[in-house]
Amino acid sequence: MSNQEPSLSEQHEIRLEKLEKLRNSGVNPYPYEFDITHLSKDILDQENELITTGDSQNSAKRVSVAGRVMTRRIMGKASFFNLQDSSGTIQVYIRRDDVGVDEYNTVFKKMVDIGDIVGIKGFVFKTRTGETTIHAEEFQLLSKTLRPIPLPKEVEGKDGEKVVYDAFSDKELRYRQRYVDLIVNPHVREVFRKRTHMVQSMRNFLNEHGYLEVETPVLQPIYGGAAAKPFVTHHNALDMRLYLRIANELYLKRLIVGGFDGVYEFSKDFRNEGLSRFHNPEFTQVELYVAYKDYRWMMEFTEKMIEYVAKTLHGSTKVTVGDKEIDFKTPWKRIPMFEAIKQETGYDLYQKSEDEVREIAKILHIEIEPSMGKGKLIDEIFGEYVEPKLIQPVFITDYPIEMSPLAKKHREKEGLVERFEAICNGKEIANAFSELNDPIDQRERFEEQLRLREEGDEEAMEIDEDFIRALEYGMPPTAGLGVGIDRLAMIMTNSESIRDVLFFPQMRPE
Repeated sequence: MSNQEPSLSEQHEIRLEKLEKLRNSGVNPYPYEFDITHLSKDILDQENELITTGDSQNSAKRVSVAGRVMTRRIMGKASFFNLQDSSGTIQVYIRRDDVGVDEYNTVFKKMVDIGDIVGIKGFVFKTRTGETTIHAEEFQLLSKTLRPIPLPKEVEGKDGEKVVYDAFSDKELRYRQRYVDLIVNPHVREVFRKRTHMVQSMRNFLNEHGYLEVETPVLQPIYGGAAAKPFVTHHNALDMRLYLRIANELYLKRLIVGGFDGVYEFSKDFRNEGLSRFHNPEFTQVELYVAYKDYRWMMEFTEKMIEYVAKTLHGSTKVTVGDKEIDFKTPWKRIPMFEAIKQETGYDLYQKSEDEVREIAKILHIEIEPSMGKGKLIDEIFGEYVEPKLIQPVFITDYPIEMSPLAKKHREKEGLVERFEAICNGKEIANAFSELNDPIDQRERFEEQLRLREEGDEEAMEIDEDFIRALEYGMPPTAGLGVGIDRLAMIMTNSESIRDVLFFPQMRPE
């Protein structure tokens, strides 16, 4: 007889046999419901109110909980096990004389495995060691698991320190099997709770300022609002090509034309680009458009909103990210883009021609392609030499017109537009404009984008005739903002990769 643990396939077979035995004995291994009165955290927080005083169990307050069996200590007629639910873990004491001989001997001891989901009804007490515990009076199997939970094992090393083996820590496996990751790594659940709290705080901030949350199309006949390659699909009934949106900007601005003073949308957007620590083809952003405002006003609004988010999540403007402390306290620094590039490279690119910028890019060892226009070249230089060094939140302002076909021309500086990007921890987290509302100028910008497409730039925008028509009906002066939810969540949860803040990131097929 081998001392080795059964293989995964053997364990699967063993659990299937148990499942069949349960059914044959009249036990439903997958019942329909179970009434819960408390979560484990509730019990631990309210233990003084729930724990029985005196010797009478009859006076005890009853609790009903459900969750996974994570550990078991079988001790003959009585046993202890740890039950994990969505809020944490609590110890359960189960006795044959309380739950019944069949339920204890046949089901709990022989048929229940680590990972099975069970329901418990009973009262709360403290063990001799002082651990808050549920004394089970009723026990019910709620879901029989057919695969073993990959729980880590702790072993005491030679120096007395605990060594963890078999932790479910392989990142690719964690991303592919997020459901297992959430079971065995409770800190992962906290990351996603914090992400949800972050979105809620942003929504609260926007609602308190009186802006209207709206929804716009995900399937679009013409994609626009950003420089990106789209995903393409086909609508059978209409026999037409459609695109998954790369941004919702042009639809939200149509609503400003229609008379709303402030609209926002938390949107899923899609860009057919590569994968990286900071990029997923499907991502979330919030876009906001406010009539009668400009990018200077939007800068103040943005820093106040993100400062509010940091305080809501962390109780402070300071957030720890890796070995750095990032402070979102307002006001943030403001640096014009060309000034930032000059500080880091020594080259002043302002009002340089495309050929001059191309030569400087070559000197700076930037990888360039023939299809790159002036705007793309400047963006590459900035991304290589400046952006990674911007750790504390900062506004980079006043971009070249070639990079921003939807932004208004700068009121003071020729060749620039009124645009800013908020950059933090070396990556853009927000982008905003004084929005272009001149339909003639907008058409000319679209036509320039068309020229870039013809030269091979697959990310250049197409002409959206309906959007131009909307502008011809008149759009008031407007400030627009887009905030990358995933990247902001990375910072707010101290996560290294965008995949750590997405429940189900895009992966290659297994």
